Amino acid sequence: MSEIDVSKFEKKIELRNIEFEDIDEILELQQICFPGNMEPWEREQLESHLRIFPEGQFCVTYEGKIVGSCSSLMVNFDEYDDKHTWDEITDKGYITNHDPEGFNLYGIEVMVHPEYRRMKIGARLYEARKELAEQKNLKSIILGGRIPNYHKHAKEMTPREYVREVIQHNIYDPVLTFQLMNGFTVMRLNKSYLPDDKQSNAYATLMEWNNVDYIPNKTKKYFKTSEPVRITTIQYMMKTISSFEDFATQVEYYTDVASDQGSDFAVFPELLTTQLLSFCEEKSPSLAIRKLTEFTEQYIELFTNLAVRYNVNIIGGSHFVEEDGDIYNVAYLFRRDGTIDKQYKIHITPNERKWWGITAGDKVQVFDTDCGKVAILICYDIEFPELSRIVTDQGAKIIFTPFCTEDRQGYLRVRYCSQARAIENEIYTAIAGTVGNLSQVENMDIQYAQSGIFTPSDFSFPRDGIVGECHPNIETVVVGDVDLEILRRQRKTGSVTLLRDRRLDLYSVVQKDKSK
Repeated sequence: MSEIDVSKFEKKIELRNIEFEDIDEILELQQICFPGNMEPWEREQLESHLRIFPEGQFCVTYEGKIVGSCSSLMVNFDEYDDKHTWDEITDKGYITNHDPEGFNLYGIEVMVHPEYRRMKIGARLYEARKELAEQKNLKSIILGGRIPNYHKHAKEMTPREYVREVIQHNIYDPVLTFQLMNGFTVMRLNKSYLPDDKQSNAYATLMEWNNVDYIPNKTKKYFKTSEPVRITTIQYMMKTISSFEDFATQVEYYTDVASDQGSDFAVFPELLTTQLLSFCEEKSPSLAIRKLTEFTEQYIELFTNLAVRYNVNIIGGSHFVEEDGDIYNVAYLFRRDGTIDKQYKIHITPNERKWWGITAGDKVQVFDTDCGKVAILICYDIEFPELSRIVTDQGAKIIFTPFCTEDRQGYLRVRYCSQARAIENEIYTAIAGTVGNLSQVENMDIQYAQSGIFTPSDFSFPRDGIVGECHPNIETVVVGDVDLEILRRQRKTGSVTLLRDRRLDLYSVVQKDKSK
């Protein structure tokens, strides 16, 4: 009898970290595992996981196909309320609250393809988490576990009674039973943990696995005391110049000032590049703006180099950009690591339509930075509260508003709305405007501004909710610190908790996808 070729019988199963190329397959797997039961991952959330904590994201492949996956982050669990929700512990699913110095690994999801659930896929994923916790010397693994069979027993017993019956092996629950068999113990029950988990009636069990090899580290901080972010808002003087080099010199000066102050962000005003029109011969506003778009590449190159050279994230005001024949008002984020993002102005003022024919953007975005998530709402956009609520729900902690107003009335609309957005969304806001005049540039002849940095209104913040503000209508800057840790505490224990107390059963704000 000839030798049997065993290779044709071999099956390959592999446990590895998730990669960006796997995201489409992970999204498909979730639709199979949780069809219509819970809100699925967004691509942006999974990308955020891989950028922030790639070693905490695992998958199992069978014959090259992803059949199971899990996601996690590190936290110092003592900083969180035991009654937390999934949204709170994951920062709306983006895990931007991941703490590399944390003591606990927090599991936020495990899923296994239904056709492969007798192959110990879930056990492999749990073992990977345990090995990671041991490698990083973490105190424990904590997770909020679903109880998907509870809806079958909800009429005859409470969630607590149901959990007790599962622990005593009188009832089988596919999730809780599995977690108990893998060494996890029940700490408590959390109500409204996942509001859209109808199978569990929104309940979850808070579970913990203790790392018996954990060695306390005396140098580690057990409580995060602060997470400061320094902001410089630039009240930019619009004055006649004779070349792009003059503009670059003025911009570099302010970037240098922000850098010398140790700033994390330097915020320039809306439309600061219209200063370049002071040496252009074209006088017709609509034609002059198209001429201005020719400076786009020089503008981007200038600010990119400044952000890297001076080690400061720059909100580059805004600049008119031509795309497919349309003109947009675009604010750029130039990160100090050399990467770039942009936000189109969503709401166009009657003045912009009349004089320049500006086209509106269609999507508001939230940007990841080395100081957390931020958003940019250009001038008029801050006056529409829906946009601020959307970016807050997506995790933004700071909203930057470059603005350009010609009179005090216009300025006060921006300022009052910016302060209102800070209060109602429990976030920080910063506004930066132009001053001076461009007498030779049509529709940009006068400016009015008083730039500032604003906070919510409570005892943890400055008395008037103002970190700092410029003197009105002069060329200057204001530098101030905001603390993201204080903001987090405010949302949990403030005199009022506006985000938590919303009546989402009565109203909601939804961002529509215009492309669909």
